[in-house]
Order: sequence, then C-alpha cells, then structure tokens
Amino acid sequence: MLFLQQNFTAMAFLQKEKIFSLKWFKEYSFIIVGAFILAVGFVYFISPHKIVPGGVYGIAIVVHHLSKGVFSFWPEGIPIGLFGLVLNIPLTIAGIKILGPRFGIKTVLGFVLTSVFMDLITYLRVDGEAPLVQDVLLSCVFGGVLIGFGLGLIFKSRATSGGSDIIAMIIAKYTGMQLGQLMIYVDSVIVLIGLAAFKDWQIPLYSWLVIYITGKAIDLTLEGANYNKALLIISEKHEEIKQKILVDFERGGTYLNGTGMYTGEDKKVIYTVVSRREVTILEQFISKIDPDAFITIMDAREILGEGFHSLKTKVETQ
Repeated sequence: MLFLQQNFTAMAFLQKEKIFSLKWFKEYSFIIVGAFILAVGFVYFISPHKIVPGGVYGIAIVVHHLSKGVFSFWPEGIPIGLFGLVLNIPLTIAGIKILGPRFGIKTVLGFVLTSVFMDLITYLRVDGEAPLVQDVLLSCVFGGVLIGFGLGLIFKSRATSGGSDIIAMIIAKYTGMQLGQLMIYVDSVIVLIGLAAFKDWQIPLYSWLVIYITGKAIDLTLEGANYNKALLIISEKHEEIKQKILVDFERGGTYLNGTGMYTGEDKKVIYTVVSRREVTILEQFISKIDPDAFITIMDAREILGEGFHSLKTKVETQ
C-alpha cells in the first residue's frame, strides 16, 4: 500500500511453512490484528476528514466521498474497503504476471481482511462516518500511528498490504528507477488526486503528514523502541574510560586502531553501546579526565548480540 515497503516486497512470499506451527499461528495472528488496527485508523481518523494518505485506500477515500448520493443502494458512497479490494485484486494479478510469484496467500489475506474490517467497522458504527476526534491534526497523528502499527504487524508476517507498491514495482522493472523513489511519486500523485477532487490545500498537507507518521510508526513496530546509543570515543585516557565501561557499566566494547589525519599519530578508538542514561554519566566522567576527548554519539536502531537481543532468537522467531 504505502511507503517503506521496498524492504518487504522484494521477498518471495511463497514460502513453505509448517501449518499450525507456533510460527504459523504467530504470523497469521499478526496479519489479522494488523489488518484490524489498520482499518480502525482509516475508519475513525483518516476517512472522515477526507485525508488521502496514498495507496489504494487513498483512492478509495476519494471515490467514496465523491460518490455520495450517486447510488441509491450506497447513499453514503461506495464503501472504501470494497473499492480498495476491487483495486487490489487486479493489481495483485498484474503483479504476479509481470513480476512473478511474489505475492502469496499472506498478502491476499492482508488486503482482503483490511477491506472487510473497514466496511464492517463502518457499518457497525452508531455515529455513521463522524470522526472520532474533530481536531484534524490530532486525527492525523493517531490515524498515522494506528495505520503504521497495523502495517508493521503485517510486515512482520512477511506480507504486504498490496496496492500502490505493486504499481511502483512494475514501473521500476521497465524504467530502472529506484523503487523507493517511485513509491513516493506514486503516493504523491494519489495525494494530489485528493487535492483535485476536494479542492482543499489542507488535504495534501495533512495527507503527507500522515504518510510521514505512518512511516515512523512502521519503523518503530518493526525495530522496537531502542534506548541505546552507539559511541565512538577518541581519548588519550582510553584506559580509564575502558575501565569505566567494563567495571561500572558492565558493558563491553571494541578497540579500533586509528591514525590522526592531521598529526599522523596512532589513536585508540573505543566503540561501545550504552543506554541513554549511561551516556550522560559517561560524558561527565570523560569531561573530568580528558576535556579534549572526541566523542561521536549515534542512535542505535537495533542491537543484536551478546548482552542485547540474540541474533539467533530474532532469526528463529521471524
């Protein structure tokens, strides 16, 4: 559907799995729960404000609002989930024919459940299509988080939500353009369709905000909240700093051999990973023993290995 799917759509989803195994139940549970959360984000926060966050459901939102009163059997407009499903089916078939069997049962189940949940929740709502929150900005934030969380769970099962990413992949095959850029272009075109349809400049601005928040929520869901920092420390007092890290923090580290570009002198560079709280303590300690030390602090998005999350465990549970 949206953004950041290039890391997942390149996978071959037709994988042999042991049916009814713990891993099987876990992955299909992710798809079901993710599709439901994704649908809630759209129904309660995004669609009521006519926000168009790219993807087939963005197109479906435009069609839904423009078709109000057109059909007697759909007085509120063509259902968003149904129209999204109608778009997803031919796109998936085209993707299989042009790109090969990359879209297995999980992807099909993902977009079918999302469409069903969207229309079912809308039908069961007692207040029709009224937004849960009247503030549009607040709706963008909560809607983007829910959509991103739902997509992240679907991605965890090694599936996609179908949609506009297939269009981008097909274009990429024939043009050689980067898939990530094409996905941004495709979703941006859909956002601009919303502008043309509703003639409101606020809609694309809110829509791009939702796309950004959704991307961040996907990253957080896939990688988890990490409060660790990676440090590179260059100091003449590296022995004292080493003892601080090993003894007081009970952390490990690695010595890297370096050479000063200006002086040509050999340098000892400490590479280590500590928590945010320990960063502050370490900074204060180093400032006292070597105020001229050079420290680089980086966000560590994911850390695998001894003392942190096991690489083996992660691979086995994927």
